[in-house]
Amino acid sequence: MPDQDSSPDHGEDGDMASIGAGTDVTPGRPTRRADVELRLPADSAFASVLRTTTAGLAARLDFPIDDIEDLRIAVGEASAMVLPEAAPGSDLTCHFFMTHAALTVSVGVDVDHAVTPDLDSFAWQVLTTLATHATAENIDGTFVITLTMESGPS
Repeated sequence: MPDQDSSPDHGEDGDMASIGAGTDVTPGRPTRRADVELRLPADSAFASVLRTTTAGLAARLDFPIDDIEDLRIAVGEASAMVLPEAAPGSDLTCHFFMTHAALTVSVGVDVDHAVTPDLDSFAWQVLTTLATHATAENIDGTFVITLTMESGPS
């Protein structure tokens, strides 16, 4: 069995908090494979699963509690923006990109129409106030909101 410290999936000290620490994530649209992917039915009843998963990953990255709560709220607002646009029977897909001091979350749904995000909406204003970076875009029939939270000092 390989030593945990030598595994490419773990940091020097063997903890999972350093997943992705050596890779570059550009705010906005990440270009590398997600560290964690989550697929849920596109139904608001499952938004709590997304918020809880986000909070758990942020805690693994040693985010301060205030940042974890801000991120949980921002992800909730992102899902509130994309879910009404979902095509019938589609899934809510979430990709998490983790670095040493940042968590980038992409939340998207398949759509059967062009979506123009309401950047004046309350949800968008909350999301962009809480997140360090945020984008909304249509990518190949998918409406995606991507947000990045850079952690403050503990």
